[in-house]
Amino acid sequence: MKTINKVQTAAVGLAVLMSLTACGGAATSTPGSEAAKTNNTTDISEGVQPDAAAVALLPQSIKDKGELTVAMDLHYPPTTFLAEDNTTPIGLNPDVARLIAKKLDLKLKFVDTKFDTIVPGLDGGRFDFTATTMSKTEERLKVLDMIDYFRAGNSVAVAAGNPQNLTVETLCGKNIAVTQGSTGQLKRLPALSEQSCTTKGQPAINAITLPNVQDALTQLHSKRIDGILYDTTSLGWAEKQQPGSFTMLGRVNVGSSDLTAVGLKKASPLTPAMQAALQSVLQTPEYKESLETWGLESGAITDAKLN
Repeated sequence: MKTINKVQTAAVGLAVLMSLTACGGAATSTPGSEAAKTNNTTDISEGVQPDAAAVALLPQSIKDKGELTVAMDLHYPPTTFLAEDNTTPIGLNPDVARLIAKKLDLKLKFVDTKFDTIVPGLDGGRFDFTATTMSKTEERLKVLDMIDYFRAGNSVAVAAGNPQNLTVETLCGKNIAVTQGSTGQLKRLPALSEQSCTTKGQPAINAITLPNVQDALTQLHSKRIDGILYDTTSLGWAEKQQPGSFTMLGRVNVGSSDLTAVGLKKASPLTPAMQAALQSVLQTPEYKESLETWGLESGAITDAKLN
């Protein structure tokens, strides 16, 4: 997620699209409404009261510190990015993190962290938790406690108008971009390739691993790749910002759960309090307000399940 300011200085429409690529698309958005959202730095947790039961579960060390450190990759609107002030984290994930901290009666410190370094950072104790649209995988669950808070999933996007007449099932031998360290790279594209291609004697899908979706969209526009496998919500948002810049083929839900989860170090003493706080958050009107703001209502869940 590049900052919105950097994106807005771009001269071409695709750059605008790339900067606004996000984890959701508001079906009822009106012209200018997204700009208003990216200017709004109001803390959604203002007025929310701590949850006494959750606070009681906090380790004394956290109470003494008085602050939680949350790792996020701040480059993926509208779930996790920077407001136009180039400073304030906004989107669903910052909203959820602020609500968690308020429920635990703690301050919150954001750390902008490259996605594929977040899990090692949690395991190494550099952060208390992450809320960065991270899906559950067997590998992550070996080193993390993960608590559900949102339903996402992946889709495939191809060049505008789909000139190759591709479908999700006919990507064999094609160059499909995935982002470094993502569930798409680690799980969903390999599973799709096996299910649709290699088990049927067809060539495997060729995964092109890129550092971020902005690079992927640039390469799609210049025809260096055939498609992108990325968050459905992000692609939906980008499609709203720049209609006709690409075509979405459909969802890919093989290989991994479409639930995303808050992550903490495995067996962290903070986990019981975090789960209680997150369960409390899911029952608040502010959680629903955040989902509606970012066009993600379909991703709402009610159970903060510990995995």
